[in-house]
Amino acid sequence: MSWNFYIGAGIWGFLTAVLINQTTRRTRIGADAAIGVITTASFAVGVVLISRYRRFTQSIDAALFGNILGVKQQDVLVVAGVTLLVGALIFFAYKQLLFTTFDSDVAQVYGVRTEWVDTLFALALAAALIASMQILGVTLIAAALVVPAITARLLTDSFHRMVAYSMAIGAFCGLVGMYLSYAFDAASGATIVLTQSALFCIALIISTLQKRAAQRLAHTHV
Repeated sequence: MSWNFYIGAGIWGFLTAVLINQTTRRTRIGADAAIGVITTASFAVGVVLISRYRRFTQSIDAALFGNILGVKQQDVLVVAGVTLLVGALIFFAYKQLLFTTFDSDVAQVYGVRTEWVDTLFALALAAALIASMQILGVTLIAAALVVPAITARLLTDSFHRMVAYSMAIGAFCGLVGMYLSYAFDAASGATIVLTQSALFCIALIISTLQKRAAQRLAHTHV
């Protein structure tokens, strides 16, 4: 992917993130519905452009499902840069993000500009999506972003631990998934998501067993 692609995708992604955020805030449409409508429309625009200019059809599979062998030095630089920027955002705005996430109304009372916090988070998410597109592909990015966080949530009730666990799970699954995709000659994005799904199932089993054990212990004391 060229720098022109990242510039164009970055501008489009940031505009989409802002549009989703503003649609959610100013209308009765929920965040999930706004994301579904706007991202689907954006994806449709991309498909139309690809079908209109046939010279891009050679990379359509890589764009949809990822291609680790197609990653270039500039892609690695983009991923590293986005990682540093998002990490800095979380570090310096951690309290505001935490407050806004759990109780936006109370955060406004205490002077937190929740609208700006939501917008910054949406922009950071858009940047992560664009940086991951070459490896994971468009169709698997959502799963790769959501599954590590859900898995971490099953393992802990602490917010800062959940953030740390989700990053560790994402990095671990990315490394293992890429190795497995190379070993089995499979799509890199799909292999990474399947690795994350396997860890999710393990975490779900562990969480279920822990809850049952806690319930049995509580009944025993009663």
